[in-house]
Amino acid sequence: MPESDAPVPETVSTYLRLRGLEPQSRTFRKKRRRELDEENVPFSAGRDPRGVGDVLAVMTREAGWNPQLAREDVVLAWAEVAGEDTAGHTRPVAFQEGTLTVQADSTAWAKQLQLMRSHILSEIVRRFPEAGVTGIRFLGPDVPSWKWGPRAIPGRGPRDTYG
Repeated sequence: MPESDAPVPETVSTYLRLRGLEPQSRTFRKKRRRELDEENVPFSAGRDPRGVGDVLAVMTREAGWNPQLAREDVVLAWAEVAGEDTAGHTRPVAFQEGTLTVQADSTAWAKQLQLMRSHILSEIVRRFPEAGVTGIRFLGPDVPSWKWGPRAIPGRGPRDTYG
């Protein structure tokens, strides 16, 4: 048996002798080269622990949720953007195609906010640039409609007294 670095196991040497080969340590096991995986090597760059907020920020950016989350932030921070008094009488109700719709308690508040539109819009764009707000629409209070409901009938409506 030739001299080798590591002894060949008996089962392997018996198999090789039966096949007519001489057992050698290098035929027994070839060491393969491992490719270094830089991402999974401990104590390397990028393996430091990160906070949950950092991980969530990366996930939301990769998923493309940042604009939607920024619009939600506009709604949540409405009191800071519009002011406490104004926020007490208004509330954001919709966001569609870059236009934020805000409903007011009265028509007077809606008209006052229309005069303040540019100031409120510039504040939203300054604080939340990713939200994509390009305009604001102010509505008065909801008034009950006589045209809708389970008992509505087609025609001119309840004030139709001519006939």
